[in-house]
Amino acid sequence: MEQGASTLSQALIAAWILVAVAFFALVILVYVAIRNRTRRVDLEKAVQAFRSLDIEAFRNLVDSAEEAFLRNNLSPKKFREIKRQRAWAALIYAWEAGRAAAALAKIGQAAQRSSDPKIAASGVQVAENAFRLRLQTIGACLHLLTEILWPDLQGRSLPPLVDQYERTAETLFRLGRFSSGVHGLVRSKSA
Repeated sequence: MEQGASTLSQALIAAWILVAVAFFALVILVYVAIRNRTRRVDLEKAVQAFRSLDIEAFRNLVDSAEEAFLRNNLSPKKFREIKRQRAWAALIYAWEAGRAAAALAKIGQAAQRSSDPKIAASGVQVAENAFRLRLQTIGACLHLLTEILWPDLQGRSLPPLVDQYERTAETLFRLGRFSSGVHGLVRSKSA
């Protein structure tokens, strides 16, 4: 009987700990959601971050022809090592492109509220392209993690991500022509 009571009390303690951890996680999620919703994005920083990504270097890192060349000219052990390094570098590019896309989506949303129809229309396009780019960067990151874990698997290139990045860049630079109107909509956190 004592053992049953002891087991029951341990189960209750474990349950309360789980409830406390879940509540704590919920509080953190709510805090992050509210903080991100109220944080404003600095247009110049977001554009600079987006432009600073070297898309040609990323394209080279995920090129299937380049991978085939390395596979044919390196020992299997050296190939796996190089492929992991290239996948890590590509993962960092994809992650940064995703972060830039999230910032650009906020800029697009802010531009949509403009009274100027050209700015609002470009804002819609920027937000949509940035959202698509963000989704593709998530998929690319998962794909690249798989390549890091299993470098012997035959990789596939990531052209949709590169193409979406370029479409988003084109739309962003079109919005940049109207940036004087958007500048008042989006300010840095310190403003």
